[in-house]
Amino acid sequence: MPAADLLDSMLQVADDALRTLFAPARGNRPLALPPDVPMSEPEKRHIAGLMRVNHAGEIAAQALYRGHALCARSQATREFLQRTAREEGEHLAWCEQRLAELGSHPSRLNPVWYLGSLLIGAATGALGDELSLGFVSETEAQVEGHLASHLERLPVADVRSRQILEQMKADEVGHGQAARAQGATSLPSPMRLLMRSVARLMTGTAYWI
Repeated sequence: MPAADLLDSMLQVADDALRTLFAPARGNRPLALPPDVPMSEPEKRHIAGLMRVNHAGEIAAQALYRGHALCARSQATREFLQRTAREEGEHLAWCEQRLAELGSHPSRLNPVWYLGSLLIGAATGALGDELSLGFVSETEAQVEGHLASHLERLPVADVRSRQILEQMKADEVGHGQAARAQGATSLPSPMRLLMRSVARLMTGTAYWI
């Protein structure tokens, strides 16, 4: 890659990171959500913890896909990864809005999740587009599982959060299917286990911090 193009790419990476971490999330697909209902303070704290986990997951997913896109070999793969990262930004906006409604905040460790995921994305992206797409497929499958678990753990009365998570879950299924259609390869078992371990660390921490 020519030096000028590399510099442009690095500046774009920095700009994306700053916008994602420190600017209010904005989406172009607002959801028509049902009105909120009265809930106890413990219920609100629990829901906020779940939404904080989902928000952190979207932060990590955007960084992972941008890292992959930085090293993508084909223009088609790069555009797919960039588009998928932007669509995850819709989820970020929904989670951020819900956290504000609950009087809570995103994870204080979001810069850590972002930087770690960006480095993982760039390192694995250098190994080939099929592996990058495989990461997308596996990431979306694991996120889908987390969302299904959170839907079970939400208070029954919280239909507002439930609708957000159900739409996110449907989108993640679509992203995984699109990655496989693009030629995603299956990840080795040790890599999938490592991803699950990292995800457990992140979700367990982001619920509280």
